[in-house]
Amino acid sequence: MNKLRTGDEVLVIAGKDKGKKGIVSAMAGRDRVVVEGVNISKKHQKPNPNKNEPGGITTKTMPIHISNIAIINPDTGKKDKVSIKVNDDGNKIRIFRSSGNEIQPIMSKK
Repeated sequence: MNKLRTGDEVLVIAGKDKGKKGIVSAMAGRDRVVVEGVNISKKHQKPNPNKNEPGGITTKTMPIHISNIAIINPDTGKKDKVSIKVNDDGNKIRIFRSSGNEIQPIMSKK
């Protein structure tokens, strides 16, 4: 079970976007995630008339390593660590280490 999921609110703790907050929009492999508004790069793109795409400079959100982000506890508003607990019925749940509360992901607005 992965400690981060799509819809979690996270804080960037290292890198060029340190201190920014965002919501995980996608998982990019086992150890990278795409966070909305974080790690944005510019791409110079040629026009493609077959796909009806204009040319120019476009922005693209790139993946960031999970070691550079931390989940935000909504109760305290601070970063927190995640632990995995097994229920009595055998299901695994994610909990915050500081409070022991279950993590409920925020649904992204799309």
